[in-house]
Amino acid sequence: MKEIIIAAAAITVALGSVASAASTHHPEKRSTQVASQPKERLGTLSCEVAGGVGMIIGSNKKVSCTFKQRSGKVERYTGSIGKLGIDVGITGKTYLSWVVVNTAPTRVGEGALAGTYVGASAGASVGLGLGANALVGGNSKNFALQPLSAEAGTGLNVAAGVSRLQLSPAS
Repeated sequence: MKEIIIAAAAITVALGSVASAASTHHPEKRSTQVASQPKERLGTLSCEVAGGVGMIIGSNKKVSCTFKQRSGKVERYTGSIGKLGIDVGITGKTYLSWVVVNTAPTRVGEGALAGTYVGASAGASVGLGLGANALVGGNSKNFALQPLSAEAGTGLNVAAGVSRLQLSPAS
């Protein structure tokens, strides 16, 4: 099991780097650019993931997220996170936190993080659990949740595969 987690974490880093590099040649042109250079740290995205049961080949859970910009401004998002791959077990509420960087010059704020993010993930828990996720996306594929997320949760679970995070501005 330890080898699976280490291999999945290595794949996560590789996929995140490849996806980030692949999207850097599509600069977004907007009049209000806050991040003018690629790979600028924009803030931190922290999410609370609902508990649930892994369905062996996948799972889908609701998320509630807060994006705290470097300036201190806070935005709220809701959505879902799903895994396609091995996901066996039961988990309680889980917490994820990513450093948000841009992959191209972009604006920040007013729901800019909304969209779909994809990447690799791995995690395990026996009581207390740990995991890793590297995701790239957004509406213009100009954000990276990099390099790895910190994940903390409880339960009895093993998961590895491709993750998909869907975010929308909270009402």
